[in-house]
Amino acid sequence: MYGKRGILAQYRQTHSAAADDDPHRLIALLLAGVIEQVRGAGACIAQGDVPGKLAAIRRALDILDGLRLSLDHQAGGEIARGLDSLYEYASLRLVEANLNDDTARLQEVESLLAEIESAWLAIPQQLQTAGGSHG
Repeated sequence: MYGKRGILAQYRQTHSAAADDDPHRLIALLLAGVIEQVRGAGACIAQGDVPGKLAAIRRALDILDGLRLSLDHQAGGEIARGLDSLYEYASLRLVEANLNDDTARLQEVESLLAEIESAWLAIPQQLQTAGGSHG
């Protein structure tokens, strides 16, 4: 079982080159990881795999906690506060989905996180376009 900080360490270790060279990439990996776990929890519910569902939701919650810990509230201001609230909401919905075997709540979380992931992945392109640089 991973602790709140342990999931970040796991991703850094597993994807050390990406994390060391590009912190933006680390967040992208974490977002992809939490979405993958939410999808896995849904598949486990469909199959009646309670231990698998519990493990997937626990990992998703750990990753969300890691994302929340990675927020820089001082530099990020309103955006960091908004993301913190979204991650907290997603965590609450995951707990509810776990308690009720509710795939609709899992789909809601997946959709919400996919929007965040899409916006996050668009940031480098936007900066590159705005800066006029070719990288």
